Amino acid sequence: MTLLREIFTGVGALLRGFGMILRRPKLFLLGALPPLITSILFLVALIALVAQIDPLVSWMTPFADDWSDGWATTVRVALGIVLVAASVLLMVIGFTTITLALGSPLYDKIAEEVEQELGDAPEPLDEPLLRSLMRALRISLTLILISVATAIPLFVAGFLPVVGQTVVPVVSTLVGGWLLGAELIGSAFERRGLLRLRDRFAGLRRRRLRSLGFAVPAFLLLSIPFVAVVVFPAATAGGTILARGLLPPTLPPRPGQAPLPGQAAPPRQSPQVGP
Repeated sequence: MTLLREIFTGVGALLRGFGMILRRPKLFLLGALPPLITSILFLVALIALVAQIDPLVSWMTPFADDWSDGWATTVRVALGIVLVAASVLLMVIGFTTITLALGSPLYDKIAEEVEQELGDAPEPLDEPLLRSLMRALRISLTLILISVATAIPLFVAGFLPVVGQTVVPVVSTLVGGWLLGAELIGSAFERRGLLRLRDRFAGLRRRRLRSLGFAVPAFLLLSIPFVAVVVFPAATAGGTILARGLLPPTLPPRPGQAPLPGQAAPPRQSPQVGP
């Protein structure tokens, strides 16, 4: 029961995000513009990939030309599935990165309003815009590199019968959801001085099932072209809701900021900004 409760709590964060953003139609419509632009770009790329999947797979498997039709078809279908799954993984993470970059002020506003509605909202992080952008770029590139590094063994595993058609898509979805979750909780973590990517991963690990309960449905929805236009603003709000349940019970106050209610005040220290 505890396991199911954690999963449903994560799903509930996404659903609450929908509820919060739909009560703000103007902010919702503005927040839908960046994913609309990126959805068009990525849909074109996905259609181009699917349209060329047969010649691409044949080009990648010249060794199967002399095999029997049954074995050659099995291997090539498995490879095609893996290529599409790996591409979707990379596209969703890239889609999230580009969309957050395009609509950064809007999504910060969504996160801020969620924080204010839930209470105990910390002040936004006060730092130069260039430093903030460079940190966001560094974290996004790191997540994309992790996606690429994950896609390579999944690509190889796709040649295995049965495993390539069952286990590989599931693992791709879990990994993609996990990395997506790290993107979407970023704003709430940064408001509390947790600026490193490792801080976000540590938060996700504190409630693994809750994190996946939020991130996997969000990942699957964002992988559907144009559905992402509706989902992305809600996922941003839901990520803020999730983040508040993942934060450690004790956080060092940022310089000039009093401890949040219910938190102890450990020795003051400077935020870490590495990935």
